[in-house]
Amino acid sequence: MFFALDGFLFAGWVVRIPAIKQQTGASASTLGLALLGVSAGAVITMMLTGRLCRRYGSHAVTAACGVLLPLSIALPAQTHSALSLGLVLLVFGAAYGGMNVAMNSAAVDLVAELRRPVMPSFHAAFSLGGMVGAGLGGLVAGGLSASAHLFLLAGIGLLVTAFAGPALLRHRPARTAYEPRTPPSRQQGTRQKLDPRARRIVLLFGVIALCTAYGEGALADWGALHLEQDLGAHPGLAAAGYALFALTMTIGRLTGTLLLERLGQTRTLVLGGLVAAVGMLLGSLAPTAWLALAGFAVTGLGLANIFPVAVGRAGELAGPSGVAAASTLGYGGMLLGPPAIGFLADWFSLPVALTTVALLAAGAAVLGYGARNATHT
Repeated sequence: MFFALDGFLFAGWVVRIPAIKQQTGASASTLGLALLGVSAGAVITMMLTGRLCRRYGSHAVTAACGVLLPLSIALPAQTHSALSLGLVLLVFGAAYGGMNVAMNSAAVDLVAELRRPVMPSFHAAFSLGGMVGAGLGGLVAGGLSASAHLFLLAGIGLLVTAFAGPALLRHRPARTAYEPRTPPSRQQGTRQKLDPRARRIVLLFGVIALCTAYGEGALADWGALHLEQDLGAHPGLAAAGYALFALTMTIGRLTGTLLLERLGQTRTLVLGGLVAAVGMLLGSLAPTAWLALAGFAVTGLGLANIFPVAVGRAGELAGPSGVAAASTLGYGGMLLGPPAIGFLADWFSLPVALTTVALLAAGAAVLGYGARNATHT
């Protein structure tokens, strides 16, 4: 429920960005700078959240963020300048980043308890929440002001937290996924230290997450423009591009546990990266909109399980700190993607710029194969 809530609230905010832009009178460039507040707040908070999870437990921090995130989503609609928008988005980004690290840390512990690779199912809930949030936002955008809509989302979020939070707080993990690395005699009173090899492996999984999140960010911001501008698609069909990508990603994540049980983590990473690379080459270089849409769909299937597997493996190795490090790198890729695509599109063309998504997906496959012997001993 917290994964779904996170996706639901974030998507609800995204669909109201045009209305907030008009309300604040921001230009495209100043709006872009204000939106960096979400990124800055998230990245700054993620590493801090890892420490908070170690001290207070990931369940308590998840519940706390489940209160802060809905409260913060109501703030942007109360601003009337780009500067004030950027400042409140720092708060929203901080709550969003904290939620992502805390709930992923809790999920890593639960995966260890269940002894089944169910991490993709949690991320499927995030994707489903995002689809519902975007759909609801599209339905009410014409009839509700941004302020009323975001207040409604805040109320829904607080209700979900009130319902799910107590159950989460009552549950204590039997053990955390990363406990076995440190002898019991050294766990009392000392902060757990990672050896250099473990740090390198956590970094490796963080870069894998970055490679795939880059593609998500790029398609979210540039996919529709590519279909409409380069391939002459109708605006409605162009808008369907990202929706189709999100749908196939959700389907891929819903089947992720079965895939991991059949193929294992390494094959899932490698196969996913290669499928995404092929799909994005088709999506970026296809001569028709329909072929490009097919490419976007294949890309969604390929990328679906790479991020959750990478974050899960980092969590197994280093607990909340590993989740924080991998998530920070991963979301850094999501932030890097859109501006990088924009610069490359100016220098070359948008189709050529989008091929970098395929390049990084192939890189994730190579890195996934290189991490085949990584263990959490």
